[in-house]
Amino acid sequence: MKNIPVDFKNSLVGWWGDYAGELMTEYQQSCEEGLDIASYENLFKEVSKLPSTEAKAKLADGLFHLIYNADMVDGYEHNEPSDLETIKSLRKKTLPPLNFTKIDKKKIEGAWYGRIAGCLLGKPIEGIRYDGLTAFLKATNNYPMSRYIKYKELTPELCKIAGYELLHNGKKNWYIDNLEFAPVDDDTNYVVMNCLVADWFGRDFTPMQMADTWLKLQPKEAYCTAERVAFANFIRGYNPPYSAVYKNPYREWIGAQIRGDYFGYCNPGDTETAAKMAFNDACISHVKNGIYGEMWASATIAAAAVCNDPRLAILYGMEEIPATSRLYKALAKAVENYDNGMTEEEWFNDFHSRWDDRNSHHWCHTISNAEICAASILYGKGDFAKSICIAVQNGFDTDCNGATVGSICGIMNGIDGIGKEWYEDFNGTLATSLCSYPRVSLDEYVEKTMKHIEER
Repeated sequence: MKNIPVDFKNSLVGWWGDYAGELMTEYQQSCEEGLDIASYENLFKEVSKLPSTEAKAKLADGLFHLIYNADMVDGYEHNEPSDLETIKSLRKKTLPPLNFTKIDKKKIEGAWYGRIAGCLLGKPIEGIRYDGLTAFLKATNNYPMSRYIKYKELTPELCKIAGYELLHNGKKNWYIDNLEFAPVDDDTNYVVMNCLVADWFGRDFTPMQMADTWLKLQPKEAYCTAERVAFANFIRGYNPPYSAVYKNPYREWIGAQIRGDYFGYCNPGDTETAAKMAFNDACISHVKNGIYGEMWASATIAAAAVCNDPRLAILYGMEEIPATSRLYKALAKAVENYDNGMTEEEWFNDFHSRWDDRNSHHWCHTISNAEICAASILYGKGDFAKSICIAVQNGFDTDCNGATVGSICGIMNGIDGIGKEWYEDFNGTLATSLCSYPRVSLDEYVEKTMKHIEER
């Protein structure tokens, strides 16, 4: 029988569903999780070099089952469960409870508009690596970053400096000087979607209800990496939590961390409920630190709603994830270095020495990007514009990090703490790729959020 070629480009799942094509990502991910598979490194390398055929896919299936049944290495220092009750048992709670007080609507406006602004700041340069991004920003007199990149300032020469032949050619509406409304992005799709989930199912929605909502509201093109794999797994019949595990090498990437903002918006001061809702979303596509990233971001936003101290908001968010995890350790170190007087420049020089953005696993991992978010609000000291600019100018997943930091600082400061130049061109409207919701009124969704808060 001849070896049949496999074309993932035109398949249901696309390139992100080509598990055999991501075997080295799988290997790296598994080693970081503490799985005892180092002796199989050469096997992973050799299979990964094969052409994309049915035979390679079958070999990759065998490697998946090897990983799925692998033991942990002796002495692995982290304890990283993926079930909520064990996660809760490993938290380190030392801070006094926050007050679940009524919240000014201006804070919720700040959250929505702040997230969209941070996302738009990073959207045109998503994927540009740090060196090229720094050179591009300096060439446009925007370093340290202080404003949006404008379409009219792009030239082929500047785009070449950035490492792109042309920055997102044909996507003029990704730039502030070409907007009629805020453009579609997965980072903002999920805020709208999760507001609808809260409408339909309340705070106690189940992972399966969230999975069904994904199938109902978004086409497959709206999903990336772990989300695309989970989407395909739902269709194959793998329900949560198995949808997050089956042939998913992206299971600790940033995809869940960008989805949890709404759970913070609707639970001001209630970090535990925000984190629980985030878990029920994250576990359909992610495990371990992939889950914790969403729980941390959601809880940090909930804390920031009632706390004017960026550092304290980070710490409250950390109290909702296992103190035994890699993410907790990384965030604790970020805060420690800041407290010990490390300058912003020193902090990010150290960060870039530890994480390589030429490695897609590093570029898109939860922990690397969470570190950027934490440092940005620490060194931004709560200032909205400075914080989102720090997050974006340091590269990695720029639109995701700008959006998360925008939510945190936006809800902390409220709309009055955000300069109008960051949001007035949205004209109060956000585009989405959600089925039946091509454009939504931000005023309407702010009111929905206020209603959900009042229903607590």
